[in-house]
Amino acid sequence: MSSPLDRLKDLKPEPPDAREFAGLTSSASARLRDACKTDLSAESRFTLAYDAAHAYSHAALRYRGYRSSNRYLVFQVLPYTLGLGPEVWRVLAKCHELRNAAEYQGEMGIDDRILADLLQACEVVRASIEALEPLP
Repeated sequence: MSSPLDRLKDLKPEPPDAREFAGLTSSASARLRDACKTDLSAESRFTLAYDAAHAYSHAALRYRGYRSSNRYLVFQVLPYTLGLGPEVWRVLAKCHELRNAAEYQGEMGIDDRILADLLQACEVVRASIEALEPLP
């Protein structure tokens, strides 16, 4: 049976790798844990949470047997990799835009609401990753 992921030109089929998956999820967990430390600046917490969400989302894509050449795509395909809806991936897509503005234009427009939404979305992705069957 064909997957919608098969039709995306920026995705390349590649067999899942349990060690890579474990490394991505371990990295994501450490970053998410640090992102929850309220003594850090909002900008630092945002960067850590964004990186955690990206690592978890990348791990989900790798779990399904694909690799992306597009950083943003790992969020867009969350409905197919983890069955998550727009309430999650749209927050992550918005945070990707904010991350790019900070990275490439020096504009860090982070407020408490977007940080809270990012942390919540990241937690949903984390829980979905943890619910997956182990890779062989």
